[in-house]
Amino acid sequence: VLQLVSEPAVQSIPHMSDLIWWSFAAIMLGMLLIVAIDVPFQLYEHSKKLKMTKQEVRQEAKETEGDPQVKGRIRSMQRELARRRMMSAIPTADVVVTNPTHYAVALKYSDGKMRAPTVVAKGSHLLAAKIKEIAQQNSVPILEAPPLARALHKHCELGAAIPEALYTAVAEVLAYVYQLRRYRKQGGAKPVQPHDLPVPKELDPAALPG
Repeated sequence: VLQLVSEPAVQSIPHMSDLIWWSFAAIMLGMLLIVAIDVPFQLYEHSKKLKMTKQEVRQEAKETEGDPQVKGRIRSMQRELARRRMMSAIPTADVVVTNPTHYAVALKYSDGKMRAPTVVAKGSHLLAAKIKEIAQQNSVPILEAPPLARALHKHCELGAAIPEALYTAVAEVLAYVYQLRRYRKQGGAKPVQPHDLPVPKELDPAALPG
């Protein structure tokens, strides 16, 4: 550069052009070297991030969606609370209809307050036995009516009204229960348990083919 200052203008212009060109070439070469080093490094880092271990995937899922174990415990607690609420409602039932060993369904009806009799508890096998036990402890009448018990257990949701197709059968059961209450209080002729309740075959799982 100092030499260019001392040279005549005619000679210095070509030399200046050469200097600028070589400087530009040196800069471009340096940039290419930086790119050549940086791009593979960035690709490596990106690839490393993508190659997450299974544990990291599970951990990320826990953080974004919640721990499956915690969710499972919450669901278990919810089921237990629902079961306890159901059991606490059995003493308020008017009657428990049984299979007699496989199913038990507790029904309640408040005239003027309910559109139709409502299922306050239901269960099968061990849970059915527990429902009957609580009913006995609280003097809730227990009626063996296998087709009706099966139909109620199959087609009725907890806390929901019974289907219209079972109105007549349940009405006969409740009529018996009210007569039984009067008998226990006032004496007289003991009411006869209803038999052959009108349960539509399509609602009784045991009556369906196959």
